[in-house]
Formats: sequence, C-alpha cells, structure tokens
Amino acid sequence: MNLDLNTIWFLLVGTLLTGYALLDGFDLGVGALHLLVKKDEERRILLNSIGPVWDGNEVWLVTGGGALFAAFPHVYATVFSGFYMALMLLLVMLIFRAVAIEFRSKQPMTWWRQAWDVSFSAASLVSSLLLGVALGNIAGGVPLAADHEFAGTFFGLLDPYSLLVGVTTVALFMMHGAIYLVLKTEGALHERIRGCVNNTIIFFTICYVSTTMATLLYVPHMTDTIRAYPVFFGIAILNMLAIANIPREIHHGRDFRAFLSSCAAMASLMALFGIGMYPDIVWASNDAANSLTVYNAASSETTLGIMLVIAIIGVPLVLAYTTSIYWVFRGKVKLDRFSY
Repeated sequence: MNLDLNTIWFLLVGTLLTGYALLDGFDLGVGALHLLVKKDEERRILLNSIGPVWDGNEVWLVTGGGALFAAFPHVYATVFSGFYMALMLLLVMLIFRAVAIEFRSKQPMTWWRQAWDVSFSAASLVSSLLLGVALGNIAGGVPLAADHEFAGTFFGLLDPYSLLVGVTTVALFMMHGAIYLVLKTEGALHERIRGCVNNTIIFFTICYVSTTMATLLYVPHMTDTIRAYPVFFGIAILNMLAIANIPREIHHGRDFRAFLSSCAAMASLMALFGIGMYPDIVWASNDAANSLTVYNAASSETTLGIMLVIAIIGVPLVLAYTTSIYWVFRGKVKLDRFSY
C-alpha cells in the first residue's frame, strides 16, 4: 500500500465514516431497542440518552460525504446516481427519526406518543438496514459500464449477501446501543437493559459468523489483500478479541470498558472492510476493469493537496466539538422540564 495522496484520502474518508458508525451507530441502536421498554418515562430516558448528541453525531456522515465528493468525485457521482432510490429512502428515514425525537413529547396523548415511538424505532431500523445493504453492495460489487456508470437496478441491490450485511449491521448497532444505554441508565431500567445486552451480543455473533462465511464463499476478492499481506490478519484477530471481551466486561460490571470494546470491534470491522476493498472503492462485479479505484476516481493532485490542508485544520475541530459535547453531557440521564 503506497502512502500517496490518493491513499491518504482513502484512509481519511474511511476514518470519517468509521467515526459516523461509532457515534450514530449507538443512536440507531437505541432507536431499534426503543419499543422494548413500555413505560412512558423509560422511553423518555432512552430518547434523552441520545438527545444531546444525535445531531452532532450526524456531522460525521456529512463530513464523510463531503470528503468523498472532494477527493473521489467519480465515486460520489456513480454511487449517488446508482443508489439514488436507496439513498433518498435513507435520507427520509434519518429525517423522520429526527422529527420523531423532537415531536414525540410535544403532546401528552398516549396515541400521539405511541405513534412517534413506532416511527422513531422503524426509522432507526430501516436506516441501519440500508447502511448495511449499501456496504454489502460495495463489498460484493455492482455492475458498472465502461464509463463507470451504474448499470444495475434498484432491486438488483437487494441481493441475499447485501441483505445479510444489512441485518448484521442492524445487529451490530443494537448491541452497541444496548451497551451505551447501560452507561446512561440506572435503577430497574438499567438492570433490564443489562440483561438485554447478552441477547444482542448473541444476535450479532450469529450474524457476524454467517456474514464472514458468506464473504469467504461468495466475495473472495475481499480477502486478497490479507492473503498477500498476512500482517493484516492481526486486525481480524483484534476484531475477534474485542467482540469476545464485550460479554466479559459486562459480566464484571465494567460498562465503559464494554463500550470501548464495542467501539474497537466496529473500528476493526471497518478497517477490514477498507483493507479488503483497497485500491478499489467501487468494485465492478461484471468486469473488474470497470472498477473505480483510488487512482482513476480521484481529483487532481493539486485538489487533493489543498483539501488535505483543509482537512488537517477541520478534522481536529470536529473532534474537539464531539469531545466537548460528550464531556458536558456525561453521566446518567436525569429527566427535567427541558427533557424530550
């Protein structure tokens, strides 16, 4: 792997999208688990656990999309045109989730709150599934014409492998969200959610093993780099150790360590995805020669250099903003008259 500007931007875009997965992942996981609690006060606690941070977490998605557009405009054009219907549905779900959070507690009527509860949970589940399906299509490959234009259909994106990756993403976010809720709740609700964590770990583990086997069997090009450079297999080992450490930390009551292990598992999964893809960004399933790579899809060297300077200035600001928000709103959730 040559560490040129193209590769640096591949790593930077991957880092920004990993940041989004780590942060908004538990938001979406909390939404997926939202209907499992029944009392109005408990549902308000779940909403307020992510209330101060969910919109800031989405900054990472916007930043990642902007970086993709600046560094790899051909990828941006192909993916956003080929996945147009799926991306519009994802956008609608993310908007609907935000509306549900804001509107849910505006009226006291039971039917009003239940309707927005269902909307919040459904939007979170569908968003998680769509994000995973998108990753599955990028990994498994999509048909591209010689001019790199998408040559498939919307329903062609819903192949079994991509749907399996989508379900695995839902399971991963549910596990991540459950661990985050253990950090943010207390009392009886805390104990019930703690008991739920193991179920989400089992769900994720089953999906994880199934997806790994499917990848080895049906998407073998994702392992080419690891076979060529065995040192990268160490990341797969770290990923398995991080996943295995989660139930251990939960059992010993070390909730924050469990959350860090969940973050490490997600980060290493994204690293394995990036290693498997490089140097491709969009792999052409019909003809590998049509694939979009870090070289044929990139902006000019001058643009990459200028944007790198901007990123060196901007990314620390995003990190500082994110860190300050989490520091200000640390600790257990307490409801007051300003709460959702």
